[in-house]
Amino acid sequence: MSTATTAREVAPGYRAGRTLPLRVEALRQWRRRRTLVMGGVLAALPFIMIIAFAVGGGPEGRRGGGNRITLIDTATASGANFAATCLFVSAGFLLVVPVALFCGDTVASEASWSSLRYLLASPVPRARLLWSKLVVALGFSLAAIVLLPVVALAAGTVAYGWGPLKLPAGGALPAADTVPRLALAVAFVFVSQLVTAGLAFWLSTRTDAPLGAVGGAVGLTIVGNVLDAVTALGSWRDFLPAHWQFAWADALQPQLEWGGMVKGAVVSVSYALVLFALAFRGFSRKDIVS
Repeated sequence: MSTATTAREVAPGYRAGRTLPLRVEALRQWRRRRTLVMGGVLAALPFIMIIAFAVGGGPEGRRGGGNRITLIDTATASGANFAATCLFVSAGFLLVVPVALFCGDTVASEASWSSLRYLLASPVPRARLLWSKLVVALGFSLAAIVLLPVVALAAGTVAYGWGPLKLPAGGALPAADTVPRLALAVAFVFVSQLVTAGLAFWLSTRTDAPLGAVGGAVGLTIVGNVLDAVTALGSWRDFLPAHWQFAWADALQPQLEWGGMVKGAVVSVSYALVLFALAFRGFSRKDIVS
């Protein structure tokens, strides 16, 4: 018995770290229809907004009698303004969906196809399987979050020209500073979505239903947004990731403000690390039957 076990442990050519390479997992996820559909939706949104502004006559003409000016009111001032507006209208919910989809579908889909046990019997160590799927899922999530503002910046520049980023409260960022500031904003949006990624990935290891993992992560994210709207919670809202989801707007101010983004990043990363740890711990002890 011990000789056979030793033989299996030192089987020629077997290296646990070489099982399920990232490029193989990435190619598998890239070929899936939901990846292409989600990419198409995100890439199409800026063009839909351009058409909407063209049909409606631009946001400036629909401000009415109000004195409050928002980022949307400056959407057609330049390509940078248009990219910032697309990020503003999508960060609260639309960008949550691809993150939940890529991270929540990755393990649960294997279970639903009854292929998870065959992957582990290859043999792919459980930790290696999760690491490969998590890294690829986060990579696709980042690509989805970057895709929208990049397409919006390109399309907005063609439609509205290249120029300074006009600030709703007055003033403007020089054109040379807009791309680095937008990149910082996108980076924070990704970090803030790590909570959703952690929720989706943890749920993906707990259920065999991909839609349950994705829907659960989206639903819990919405619950967080609702709780943040309850002002009676006072300072307790500072511990909610949703409370900091728009802190990236501080990157688009004349004087860069780091306070809100640092606090939001700390809260988001803390929750995400706990959720990822729970996913690995639970999956290592789970009885895989599908």
